Amino acid sequence: MVGYWATLSLNIPDFTRYAKSQDSQIVGQAFGLPVAMVLYSFIGIACTSASVTIFGEPVWSPITLLGRFHQPFAALLALVALLIATLNVNIGANVVSPSNDFSNLAPGLISFRTGGLITGLLGLAMMPWKLMSSFGNYIFGWLIGYSGLLGPVAGIMVADYFLIRGTRLDTVSLYRRGGPYEYTRGINPRAIIALGAGVIVALVGLAVPSLRFLYDYAWFVGFFVAAASYYLLMLGYRAAPSHGRVVTQSTSQE
Repeated sequence: MVGYWATLSLNIPDFTRYAKSQDSQIVGQAFGLPVAMVLYSFIGIACTSASVTIFGEPVWSPITLLGRFHQPFAALLALVALLIATLNVNIGANVVSPSNDFSNLAPGLISFRTGGLITGLLGLAMMPWKLMSSFGNYIFGWLIGYSGLLGPVAGIMVADYFLIRGTRLDTVSLYRRGGPYEYTRGINPRAIIALGAGVIVALVGLAVPSLRFLYDYAWFVGFFVAAASYYLLMLGYRAAPSHGRVVTQSTSQE
């Protein structure tokens, strides 16, 4: 479930920047994510466990489970609800962020809508039906695998914002060439090194069976390794001075 939400945890500012206050987004996320996902996880586990008793085998896919019931009206309602849920989740969690990214590459040529279409085409090119062919491919291959790539990114962001800069950013300089956030031609080599360290340690369990536990907890391993590496590498770096408008709340600038 952590891997499932690893993407949205990085681009949540796409939504929280519209929050009225820091407290409102904290309350919304504290209730909406942990509470809701624990409930959803419980329902998934309970239904899969019940399918063992009813059908003699675990049925993890909701679509497959619906096919086992010979009640057309119930199946229709369930499929409509599943369709709406799929559209809502994909638009919110999987389309908004890449659409913004593609649009920002060439704002004059790529609109937010065009970015969404590009995202959809790339999603089809990835052949998600193969990823969903079995729970092993989906959970242990896809979800854990990419969480090992995204965990280090989150670790670097958290370490930089809270530990290095003390939750204070010069928001004007974020968009200024030659400013304190320019680093080396727009790239922070220390962050790249920390990212590589986090990813390698998190995914090394795929190649070394005795270290499989590192892969099983890839997001957490990558997060802490990258955060610690980044913090140590940045110890000699002086945080950017605040020349412009300073924002102390994370909803606007992360």
